[in-house]
Amino acid sequence: MLALATFVGFAVLVTALIHLYLWKRLVRDTTRPGRWRKAGGVAALLLALLVPATMVGTRNGSYWLAWPGYLWLALMFYLLVLLLVLEVPVAVAKLVLRRRERAATGAVGEPAPVPVGGGGRADTAATGHVAEPAATGPTATSPVALAEPPAAPVEAGPAGPPAAEDGGPQDGRDPAGDRPDHDPSRRLLLARGAAIFAGLTAAGVTGYGVRTAMGPPRLDRVRIPLAKLPRGMDGLRIATVSDIHLGPLRGRAHTERIVAMINRLDADLVAVVGDLVDGSVAELGAAAEPLRDLRSRYGGFFVTGNHEYYSGVEEWVREVDRLGLRVLQNERQEIRARGGVLDLAGVNDVTAAGTGLAAPADYAAALGDRDPSRPVVLLAHQPVAAQEAAKFGVDLQLSGHTHGGQMVPFNLLVKLQQPVVSGLGEVDGTKVYVTNGAGFWGPPVRVGAPPQVTLVELRAP
Repeated sequence: MLALATFVGFAVLVTALIHLYLWKRLVRDTTRPGRWRKAGGVAALLLALLVPATMVGTRNGSYWLAWPGYLWLALMFYLLVLLLVLEVPVAVAKLVLRRRERAATGAVGEPAPVPVGGGGRADTAATGHVAEPAATGPTATSPVALAEPPAAPVEAGPAGPPAAEDGGPQDGRDPAGDRPDHDPSRRLLLARGAAIFAGLTAAGVTGYGVRTAMGPPRLDRVRIPLAKLPRGMDGLRIATVSDIHLGPLRGRAHTERIVAMINRLDADLVAVVGDLVDGSVAELGAAAEPLRDLRSRYGGFFVTGNHEYYSGVEEWVREVDRLGLRVLQNERQEIRARGGVLDLAGVNDVTAAGTGLAAPADYAAALGDRDPSRPVVLLAHQPVAAQEAAKFGVDLQLSGHTHGGQMVPFNLLVKLQQPVVSGLGEVDGTKVYVTNGAGFWGPPVRVGAPPQVTLVELRAP
């Protein structure tokens, strides 16, 4: 309970800080004090509250929050990324403007030199003031001075700005050059330009991501050689799908499309590697119902993902079994085909450890005491399971969980936790194939990681 409260508190703090930053860059820096700035502040506050409201509300059946809340979450993320990237060029542009303004202020404000003696007219023209003649003798006048009438006073120009009470300039103006030491209009224009660029780009990327996520999954075919695979089993095909994520935004039609796609492949095996649902059997049982129509030569199999443990894992294990998929809970199944034998094993998700809902992943139970001459394929939701599976000589692990990153640049963060993010990799001698998943979690957005169903073809040496 304490861990959950800590996580929620941290998430709220991060959300608040992100919205504070967005308000500063998109509202405060782009508007002058007044009603527009106040309206922007209110909007930022409401959007900040929308994020936790969506997270809590969709878990409690308020599905109407899903579209606005999750779309804003995606848009918020890309606004944050773009504005952070723009910080450097905007800072450089501000520095250049500041230097140009200071240079211009210094050039205009530099006083002209005053000639010494006989330069009354030049002084008058340059400064707008009449210079007093210097006394050269005992009297204040001389014949030379009287012979030339004094120059008429030149009308003084407009008075400069009044001095501030402390003797300095007012309104940001240079006292010598009567020019502002900064240009607020240029800075405002720069801030607005950055905000408009970030806003349009984030909206475009998010729109593209929605179209990709809501579209049909892409079919990928991959051939993976296994050293122990019998010749007769060469070409055995496993239709692999993960992360279907039935929930607030995807329902029965999503399942029907995936089932139809897999059935067209005429696969030997079907493997559903976790994160089928984001809700209870009561809420989503009808959406999962089309899974009973899956067809394959040697059967369909399922292992739990972390989201099953948030959605009532025991009920879902019974429901998936009722729909005709064999749930591999820390166990394995012999697959006899074409005169050969292959071990297909499955382990519970690593999330099960400590939840009290179901047994944690038990690699010894699933992989121990078997014939080491046989090839073994392990179904495990998270790629990180390969670190333990490799100790038992697993030839190939099929996983999901990562969504391929779902939204670039999240794929870079996923690498910090998972050894393989997407596609085929290797962990301690065990080959690991990670599919992007056929659905999405949270925002209905996929950028750089399209939804995917994979046909894995095993090849003999």
